Amino acid sequence: MTAPQFEEGTTLDRFLMETHRATPGATGQFVNLMQSIALSGKMISARVNRAGLAGMLGGTGDVNIQGEFVQKLDRYANETFIRALEHRGHTCMVVSEEEGGVVRVPSQWHSGRYVVTVDPLDGSSNIDVNATIGTIFGVFRRVTPEGEPATDADGLRPGKELIAAGYIVYGSGTVMVLATEYGVNGFTLDPSVGEFFLSHRDIRTPERAKIYSCNEAYSEAWQPGAREFVRQCKQPERKLTARYIGSLVADFHRNLLKGGVFLYPATADNPEGKLRLLYEGFPLAFIAEMAGGAATNGRERILDVVPSELHGRTPLVIGSKLDVAEATAMMAEDPQL
Repeated sequence: MTAPQFEEGTTLDRFLMETHRATPGATGQFVNLMQSIALSGKMISARVNRAGLAGMLGGTGDVNIQGEFVQKLDRYANETFIRALEHRGHTCMVVSEEEGGVVRVPSQWHSGRYVVTVDPLDGSSNIDVNATIGTIFGVFRRVTPEGEPATDADGLRPGKELIAAGYIVYGSGTVMVLATEYGVNGFTLDPSVGEFFLSHRDIRTPERAKIYSCNEAYSEAWQPGAREFVRQCKQPERKLTARYIGSLVADFHRNLLKGGVFLYPATADNPEGKLRLLYEGFPLAFIAEMAGGAATNGRERILDVVPSELHGRTPLVIGSKLDVAEATAMMAEDPQL
């Protein structure tokens, strides 16, 4: 589909409205949904920027469904997204990392046409040291009738059925990257006016990586193919640089713009992988492919996987197309862990 042409500096609202007008049969619900997500990002960005002053550093003392300690900002981000999505009639269900089950839109509001999967605050272990963190989200169009209560079947779908995905990075600036049928575009928040402006138009990731990103502390537990790929990345003739933040969304954002490959292979202790499929693997894989990259679980395309549970996990190899293909070819020959 031919996308409208936009100049840098176009507001996110105008971008959404122009693409809405160019889409046959569009109802405006998707525009409203993206506006709700952008509002959540602005609120979280403001809270992140004054976390210490607002008493938002540190943990709550709780453990989430993933077995991870919940940070105060995790809880705030999760509640912010749910409150923003539940009442405007565009969403029927939210699948969040911080919730044990799905969050269905309450009966007093319309159960809309979209399912949103979200990691409200990725990389939250970096909060207390002021490192980059972010939000990851994906959007499915529901399969059950609009207006009726959503079911788990609306969310347990292969990633290739996503209609949009994106992330918001909270770093030196706040950047929202959105992938739709019109491509991948990045918008930077101007906090002085409270608006996102187009800053990264039609993002295309290089076919060859300049960077490789992984936590090599776990390399002895990786399958042999993953270790061999990283060993080859270190060869002088490859001229690759190692960069790893420990926040998936931050590592992915850097590699998307500069060209890179990110690996989080399975290990003997975690044979199914560590990253979550519905709200980490699927959205980032969708973005990578729309930008000319690729994503696999080390054996098959991530977007072809059919999830069996809401919080199912996956290994992940994602980034520049040729490097992902090379890593996958090495890993696919290994026996299962």
